[in-house]
Amino acid sequence: MSEEKKVTRRTLLMTIGFVFNGIVAAAITVPVIGYLLSPVKKKGAYNQWISLGSLSQFPEGQTRLTEFINPFKNPQDGETAKTPCWVRRTGADKFQVFAINCAHLGCPVRWFPQSELFMCPCHGGVYYADGERASGPPERGLFTYDYKLVNNELQINAGLMPTLADQARLVTITGKGKSPCLG
Repeated sequence: MSEEKKVTRRTLLMTIGFVFNGIVAAAITVPVIGYLLSPVKKKGAYNQWISLGSLSQFPEGQTRLTEFINPFKNPQDGETAKTPCWVRRTGADKFQVFAINCAHLGCPVRWFPQSELFMCPCHGGVYYADGERASGPPERGLFTYDYKLVNNELQINAGLMPTLADQARLVTITGKGKSPCLG
């Protein structure tokens, strides 16, 4: 005698409910796990040294606009993968490399050699030649890239865009640098 398994409405609805809840749980869990594991995945992304060119391209005492290719570009990025930055040579082997974006809302700043000031056309932010805030709405100076000199070339760490979060992390980790709260 064989026993027939009958599928009741209750069993069918419970099975459909379990499957649906499993799909919803997976849809919520997978992005959360991806977020939690992202620092492990991106660990090498913080050290992407890009060459800006030979040292002879940057005369001492001058500020020049240059650009580099974003190391994390996608094929659809096109021209936007080119990232501009300001390079200021202050000594034989001393440089300051500034992100082009204003610290207020990110508009591109321009260099005016006559007045030796960086000026933001959007909201009137003004910065001194050393990147420190002069006036206007920005509460801090321009963001800077880390740099090093290798084989007579200037290289910057372009793997991580400079932001207030990075400046705060630098202060917290090393105890050096300026506090973003204090300007």
